[in-house]
Amino acid sequence: MTPLRAAPFLAAALLMTAPASARDYGQQGTVWSVIEPDLLEQIHARLTHLEKTGETAKLNEELKRRTIARVNRPDPVAGINAAAAARSWRFDPTISVERDIADDKGRVIVAAGTRVNPLDTVPLRVPLVFLDGDDPEQLAWATRRYASTKAKLILVRGAPLELMKARQRRFYFDQGGSLVKHFGIRAVPATVEQQGSVLIITEQPVRSKERASS
Repeated sequence: MTPLRAAPFLAAALLMTAPASARDYGQQGTVWSVIEPDLLEQIHARLTHLEKTGETAKLNEELKRRTIARVNRPDPVAGINAAAAARSWRFDPTISVERDIADDKGRVIVAAGTRVNPLDTVPLRVPLVFLDGDDPEQLAWATRRYASTKAKLILVRGAPLELMKARQRRFYFDQGGSLVKHFGIRAVPATVEQQGSVLIITEQPVRSKERASS
């Protein structure tokens, strides 16, 4: 072994064999004891106080009230207006599979890159009707045009439970506007219907003649 290569090994050996030692450098500066109260004790004391004063019951009641109000009247979908002009377009739900899909035995059943149209296996059997549940004209138009078994009425604003009780039919609500965003709907009433392998989406205003007859 050459002297240059032996030097690192010699240094490592000296470090490993050198005795370890510790020195007491004494106290540097002033040291105070910890006086902050324990966080868990603070939380426990606060909860105990709330329980004794009845604040816990009030908070629970307020949470219950807000939850019921949110269920009865969800937050309206932002950015959706009443349709002022007719607009219609085709929506192709076909997707391209990003990676191989295999069964439980590892056999590839759908290869990556395959284009799949969900409507080929799960057709849209009834129209989807999006509307403003606080607009009596839209409600009259939708309930008159579509019988209870021939469409799904989906609110972007309003109180679905109240409407179900008053009209004796099912209403849905587009929570967070996920459906209207997916379909690109900007105004209501709007309908989504299947035509072959695509969906036809139509925004249509409630015409004055229809308003008068409602």
